Amino acid sequence: MNAATQVLDHAAPPGFVPKRRDAFRLQPIRALQALRRLIADKEDTAQVFEIMRALAGKAVPNGYRRLLSTPEGGRIAYERDEFALRLSDKAWLAQFAPGTVGAAYRDFIAPRGLSAEGLADESRKVADNDVDALHPLAWYGRRLRDVHDVWHVLTGYSTDALGEVCVVAFSYAQTRSLGFAAIALAGAREFSRARNGHPYGAAVRQAWKNGKAAAWLPAVDYPALFALPLEEARRRLGIQPNSIYLAIPPERRDRLDAVPMA
Repeated sequence: MNAATQVLDHAAPPGFVPKRRDAFRLQPIRALQALRRLIADKEDTAQVFEIMRALAGKAVPNGYRRLLSTPEGGRIAYERDEFALRLSDKAWLAQFAPGTVGAAYRDFIAPRGLSAEGLADESRKVADNDVDALHPLAWYGRRLRDVHDVWHVLTGYSTDALGEVCVVAFSYAQTRSLGFAAIALAGAREFSRARNGHPYGAAVRQAWKNGKAAAWLPAVDYPALFALPLEEARRRLGIQPNSIYLAIPPERRDRLDAVPMA
């Protein structure tokens, strides 16, 4: 029995809330309903978490085991740092010099009115979620949630509709969560209806390939990464340029906003 299995099978310490037996059961009908609501309103972020909850499957426990299998990831899991608290600390973010990952993240969220706490609040809208549970798997789920906008920064995708679909495709390659796959495929399908000559599908495929080729980002020490120059961080992590996405004019990356969808 390896160390990861021992940790997951060990009796939970006092105060921990065990995951329900059906926590990782796939719920495709629930996911489809939420996906339709998300297509109708891409700003309805709560539907993303509905889809992720419905299609999580074994991605979370498998990812947590993988995290424990890496030297750095094992330390991170042991410390169980709540990264959202750091990302919500303006003083902590202010320390990073221009050109660093931390500064790029700061500059990314400020004009868009984004925040780690806002994302966390959206995740809590899922009726049967246990995202705040005192459990290592819930903590790992929070970690994946909290780094979403950091992955935007690292990959270079903006928050337009196509950028979100590409980040989700990248995230599927990293996490193997079927929720990400469903959102990416649905988004790519909607963009394919444009028929305006822009390579939307190729942009999404490139994001997925870049996610496969990159280092495994859930195991990254993000507080340390924030101090690195952005381009150096991308090189170290093997994150390739998003050239196809950047070749599409910005005004044509938000087709999901402009065209009614069934």
